[in-house]
Amino acid sequence: MSWGNRSVWLEFVFLAYPSKPEPRALAFLGASLVYTWVITGNVLIMVAIQTKACLHTPMHYFLGSLSGVEIGYTAAVVPHLPANALRAEKTITLLGCATQMGFFIGLGSTDCFLLAVMAYDRYVAIRHPLRYTLIVTRKLCVRMVGCAAGLALLLSLPLTTLIFTLPFCGHRREINHFLCDVPPVLRLACADTRVPQAALYAVGSLVLTVPFLLISASYVLIGSALLRIRSAAGRRRAVSTCSSHLAVVLLQYGCCSLVYLRPRSSTSEDEDRQIALIYTFVTPLLNPLIYTLRNKDVKGALKNAFISKAASDTT
Repeated sequence: MSWGNRSVWLEFVFLAYPSKPEPRALAFLGASLVYTWVITGNVLIMVAIQTKACLHTPMHYFLGSLSGVEIGYTAAVVPHLPANALRAEKTITLLGCATQMGFFIGLGSTDCFLLAVMAYDRYVAIRHPLRYTLIVTRKLCVRMVGCAAGLALLLSLPLTTLIFTLPFCGHRREINHFLCDVPPVLRLACADTRVPQAALYAVGSLVLTVPFLLISASYVLIGSALLRIRSAAGRRRAVSTCSSHLAVVLLQYGCCSLVYLRPRSSTSEDEDRQIALIYTFVTPLLNPLIYTLRNKDVKGALKNAFISKAASDTT
């Protein structure tokens, strides 16, 4: 089946939703709360970074960019979930599925690339503190964020197009998942999937393996620099700025690698779906919490903003 007149009527049916009313209501409530928290937390971070002069630094610029990507990444998937939880028919059209997958892969890849960019920023700040502002300029920050988004777009569009040029037999196809992720959709193709599967591994390697190796190399150099810092306070400050980033890296890269880089023969649909819950819900949910609690500047800016708001409301 091609992108012709017949494909317009092709629908995918999601199976990973509860059928009974009580679990459906809980799924609706949970997805709604997660979405509200992710949007609110990341918007607050972006507003604080944009409005507070003390946060106009490269590190916070990258953090604000990551928050913007997290908002788009979550918006590509999560609003569809509470709607499906309440509907009797959990369906999505072929075009809707392709659109969701394209945004999901593109924004998820941008997220991974930005984590690598943030590792480079921390490397320069700790290894070359005196030349930090000369190396990591505003122009370089904009270019690196633009390159991360552009490379993610160049990888996501061909992969999504390749997958949705495959024939999907029948009028309705059942996806044992809650979103149009690559592995479950590939399982529905009525054709040889070796080429798109190889493309998935290639994209996964570029998005996950290469940036993770760069991040690992950065932290090896950062670790050697920390050993030369004589001040205990300076060492603690450097560790604090890196620990939150490292926690997000391990969670994001670890879960995504288990889904996209494992051989298909060693995976199951249930395992993939359970791991997908982590990088779809848990990681975007924890990111604002991790970065605000571990970043004194952002936490202080948010606290001052709330105090100012409360004072203006009482006057």
